[in-house]
Amino acid sequence: MNRTLTMHDLIVAGAWVGAGAVAALALRLALRWLGERATRTRWDGDDIVVTALRTLVPWSVLGAGAWAAAAALPLQHAVDRTVNQVLVALLILAASVAAARMVAETVRSVALSRSGVAASATIFVNITRVAVLGMGGLVLLQTLGISVAPLITALGVGGLAVALALQDTLANLFAGVHILASKTVQPGDYIRLSSGEEGYVVDINWRNTVVRQLSDNLVIIPNAKLAGAIATNYHQPEQQMSLIVQAGVGYGNDLEHVERVTVEVAAEVMAGVEGGVPAHEPAVRFHTFGESRIDFSVILRTSEYGEQYRIKHEFLKRLHRRYQAEGIEISYPTRTVMLRQDGVAENAGADGKEGAAGVALPRQRDTTQAPGQRI
Repeated sequence: MNRTLTMHDLIVAGAWVGAGAVAALALRLALRWLGERATRTRWDGDDIVVTALRTLVPWSVLGAGAWAAAAALPLQHAVDRTVNQVLVALLILAASVAAARMVAETVRSVALSRSGVAASATIFVNITRVAVLGMGGLVLLQTLGISVAPLITALGVGGLAVALALQDTLANLFAGVHILASKTVQPGDYIRLSSGEEGYVVDINWRNTVVRQLSDNLVIIPNAKLAGAIATNYHQPEQQMSLIVQAGVGYGNDLEHVERVTVEVAAEVMAGVEGGVPAHEPAVRFHTFGESRIDFSVILRTSEYGEQYRIKHEFLKRLHRRYQAEGIEISYPTRTVMLRQDGVAENAGADGKEGAAGVALPRQRDTTQAPGQRI
């Protein structure tokens, strides 16, 4: 100490610490109020900035109060230097955390705006957060007087051993980066793998890809497996997809009438059902003379993969009701069974049954069909 510590010094130091704490609390409350207002705007940048300031500003003000309190005390040079280093280290740490949060949220916002989905690709977010925190740690060590050159050299030498020990983890990490960089699979896409797994991509992180099935179950797929699998992406190159519905009518119907009625029903579904594409012109294509009917395909279009079930459901209901109103017959499968006689019955009774063993049955014609249907 340069002089003796007095009660006045303690009061002044305490006042500076108290003022810093009160100012930090007031600023934190003000930034929270500002953050609530920022969430109501369309721009995501103000949310990111306010979130970073809520981490940096209160700690900076609190550190400034502590520094002023230390300056008001008659401390020795070594103690004063240590206190200053600790306060600078805390400030650098707070700035690093705030910068990492800001950069990570910026990356997340850019990824969401480009993919257009309400999911997240956390692999890029985590990589940028770790990179910023790592640089902040190096600056902190350099500020404290610790040389970072030997540390970087040691990390470079030990990196080979770490890479060998974590080769599966690193394979998944780089596979995830490759998947996102190539844009073959993005969060929100509906994919189906050759092994049978399918669903919406929820997240791609540093180790695996999370896929949500239509039943709301989650399938966890390692990134390396996904990168090496044969996959169908139903959202690429666009989310809209064609939907082909198979149907058939009896041979006695006028096919021109059938086509006209079917197209009208399909156009009604496209325009009036959620998930349909009103601009799409439905088409009917007859393709097969079946055993009991003429088969055809109806080409519809849905806004995305998950909407096809609602479209098909409404189309079949309305088509069946319209066919009944128009008198269009939807035929049932029929089959005729013929039994051929090979000889003459010698002792047949009046009821036509065989009268002796070994005599074949007389000619019979048995027709089986669904109830209410003509042959």
